Amino acid sequence: MYPAPRTLRRAMTAATVALLATAVGCAPQPDEKASAAPSGSAAKSCAPGKLATKTSGKLTIATDEPAYEPWFKDDKPANGKGFESAVAYAVAQQLGYGKNAVVWQSVPFNKAFAPGVKTFDFDINQVSISDERKKAVDFSSGYYDVRQAVIALKGSKAANARSIADLKKLKLGAQVGTTSLNYITDVVKPSQDPAVYGKNDQAKSALKNGQVDAIVTDLPTAFYITAAEVTDAKIVGQFENQGGTPEQFGLVLDKGSALTSCVSGAVDALRKDGTLAGLEKQWLSDAVGAPVLK
Repeated sequence: MYPAPRTLRRAMTAATVALLATAVGCAPQPDEKASAAPSGSAAKSCAPGKLATKTSGKLTIATDEPAYEPWFKDDKPANGKGFESAVAYAVAQQLGYGKNAVVWQSVPFNKAFAPGVKTFDFDINQVSISDERKKAVDFSSGYYDVRQAVIALKGSKAANARSIADLKKLKLGAQVGTTSLNYITDVVKPSQDPAVYGKNDQAKSALKNGQVDAIVTDLPTAFYITAAEVTDAKIVGQFENQGGTPEQFGLVLDKGSALTSCVSGAVDALRKDGTLAGLEKQWLSDAVGAPVLK
């Protein structure tokens, strides 16, 4: 991701809250866990609430603005509602920082993983882990396995697509800097250049206005868009596993951050004890109903 379209993100309806983990896919740039849980001398630096954070005694967490559902709720990252907000606070708690010790910061999607020193301790914003991005930043272990999906207006030629080949002649769009855009250029390889947008809202508007035949987003965002934002649109299908390690969203940290192993250890613990799966079930939708495009 889904910049920040980032890239894309409102709450699911009550009828779509089953666990997405049963139908996850892979990215064109697979990666293993960013780092292992801390051990030995490294574990000493992970003392609860005593990390070398940007502000002593506080944990600064960044995300894009606006913060979309289902990843966040009501554009308020600090309320603990929405999958990524809930994950952020779960990680903070694991690290020894209560809700009152968490400080939220607004950082644009592309800037989060661009080269340069960061103003946050970690960023959570549907950023897919990739080798290319790891040249500029550190990633935690993956906290979410994701697939990409295609959305088109009902009754359009794009809505009848049943395969990747059917998508090749279409005008497709996605948010800049996202895995969604990578899937268009690297997997679909359309005959015409894709439309690229700074925000997911712009991509949705282009779809509604007929400027593109279809757009690509992560699957949970696609469910929300079609259920609540562009109700005359449908999910055409999702892309299948491309092989290797599943595409995963990871928390973004400074390159060489002293916090990386601690944050990865926290994410690993939350996956192991079932917390991440429980939050997926609570906040994200079931992907089983979206056909796989081959």
